[in-house]
Amino acid sequence: MKLFQPKYKDGDRLSLKDGQTLRLSVNTRARRISIRIDAREREAVVVAPSRSTLSQGVAFALQKADWIAQKLDSAVEAKPFMAGMSVGYLGQTLRLEAVAGVSAARLYDTETGPVLRAGGEGEAFSRRIENWFRRQARAFLLERTEHYLQKLGQGPVRVSIVDTRSRWGSCSPHNRSIRYSWRVVMAPRAVADYLAAHEVAHLVRADHSPEYWAVVTGLIGDHKPMRQWLKAHGAQLHAIGG
Repeated sequence: MKLFQPKYKDGDRLSLKDGQTLRLSVNTRARRISIRIDAREREAVVVAPSRSTLSQGVAFALQKADWIAQKLDSAVEAKPFMAGMSVGYLGQTLRLEAVAGVSAARLYDTETGPVLRAGGEGEAFSRRIENWFRRQARAFLLERTEHYLQKLGQGPVRVSIVDTRSRWGSCSPHNRSIRYSWRVVMAPRAVADYLAAHEVAHLVRADHSPEYWAVVTGLIGDHKPMRQWLKAHGAQLHAIGG
């Protein structure tokens, strides 16, 4: 028994080599200790199934310090929404414009393509653009959630739109609630649609067993391209509007 073993807790932050940060996270649904890179916060996150295993997670992270340093060095730098930027929206590309005297963001069709216009400068402009994306995410994901609930013969659920940095969505079957990251609507439509199917399927199977993936396949067919897209481009989406 290690009498002087450090007592770590969920949310603690530790310093690694070269001043890099390691954040500790407890996820009771995790099956094993893992490490991920939070590109927006430019820190590594060790995920453990319980508080009692956080010490093992820290030890694992220290062994992977060089790998963590390499990943953090190549992480995408977060940037706010700015006028002139082009941003994806369910398969479209929107150009952002700042317009004096305008408050909330609105989408316009122009001869050169769709334009999202909002007033303000700096943080105010970025916040108005983000609020527009959040509204669109709620509308789209509510509709797709209802669609898949009906396909599976499931009753209503409570849907929340959040800005999670560790996952794109989560489902709690015991209290029938689903959380989605609003950022998924910056992905192609099929990817955002897949996320709704993914979370609703957890109402049938709470794990990621072959039986669970069979439910997802029954809802949307081959889901692998959408999963691969999120894996390849997810860091960029989390960095936009940072």
